[in-house]
Amino acid sequence: MTRRLLVTGASGRVGSLIRPLLTGPDREIRLLDVRPPADGLLPGETFLAASITDPEAMESACAGVDLLVHLGGHSHERAWAEILQTNIHGTYVVLEAARRAGVRRVLLAGSAHAVGMVPAAQAGGDAVLPPRPDTFYGVSKATAEALGSLYADAYGMSVVSARIGTVEAVPGGVRSLSTWFSPGDAARLVEACLARDEPGHHIVWGVSRNRRRWVSPAAGEAIGFVPVDDAEHFAAAVEGAGPPAPPDPGVRLGGPWSEPGRERGQRW
Repeated sequence: MTRRLLVTGASGRVGSLIRPLLTGPDREIRLLDVRPPADGLLPGETFLAASITDPEAMESACAGVDLLVHLGGHSHERAWAEILQTNIHGTYVVLEAARRAGVRRVLLAGSAHAVGMVPAAQAGGDAVLPPRPDTFYGVSKATAEALGSLYADAYGMSVVSARIGTVEAVPGGVRSLSTWFSPGDAARLVEACLARDEPGHHIVWGVSRNRRRWVSPAAGEAIGFVPVDDAEHFAAAVEGAGPPAPPDPGVRLGGPWSEPGRERGQRW
């Protein structure tokens, strides 16, 4: 049986890293973005040029879809008006289009910035942390979680909000040794969401099974998402990486930040 996936923001960094891992026999992948992928299309992929803020385009794109993977939106801090229109209103448009089209499964790409003010040393428990955003961008991801919860409860959808760490091909710095989310594990999360039939909203960490991770994989494992990759395999090549140690008390989940509304130099 053919399974159909719709990926918004598919031409972005995360979409470009995971797309090759999602294709396969009996699989159709619809890529939606305002610009086409720079590296062209893979077998089984089709491209739809549209904005996530366009209700009619989104509903049309959702037709017959088994899983909607929502990566679209601004991926870093912007002025409030931009965050409101694209990240918050755009997520509403995506979820409403999915509901209208009868899509039962949605994966929302959230961020650790939804809880970015939490000290990393206090984040290791199995309990889901309440929102504590560090920026307007973080507020948008906390709002997306709330919208996901509403649509799951009100319409019987299966919605997973992933508080994503650092998505890179390989860890690029000391911090990433704790926060890395490998493309392989990101694809495993997509597959776990595609396999789910139970309605409800779940918040999970989009972080690999890193030896230095600050957060627990328990919430993800509860829905069948089991990360396997470990950033420690790359530690010897990371400049300034010492032996594994507990996080400094001053380190927050969101990393260094500046006044909300101003773009940040370093992100999770």
